Amino acid sequence: MINIFIIIWMHFVADFLLQNDKMGLNKSISIKWLGIHCIVYSIPFLYFGINFALITCGSHFIVDYITSKVTTYFWKREERHWFFVTIGFDQTIHLSIFLIMLNYL
Repeated sequence: MINIFIIIWMHFVADFLLQNDKMGLNKSISIKWLGIHCIVYSIPFLYFGINFALITCGSHFIVDYITSKVTTYFWKREERHWFFVTIGFDQTIHLSIFLIMLNYL
């Protein structure tokens, strides 16, 4: 149970506090910045081992690649509700992946 709390707080720190403006603004249009974000994001998860951090990096890249493009689409069209729904969906996917990984790694 404690690992779940650790993961939730690590995710918050990694995805929000460690993501700077350049990463956040460019990850939907630049594979380079998305990659940098995912690498930086994954560093705290080394706490759970290298395999956990590598799977975290890869899965985060795939999820953010898709959801950052969807959020950009909704933001440009001023579809604020669906923009935030997509962000919530993104966060739920990330946390779901962590729960699955905890069972297998």
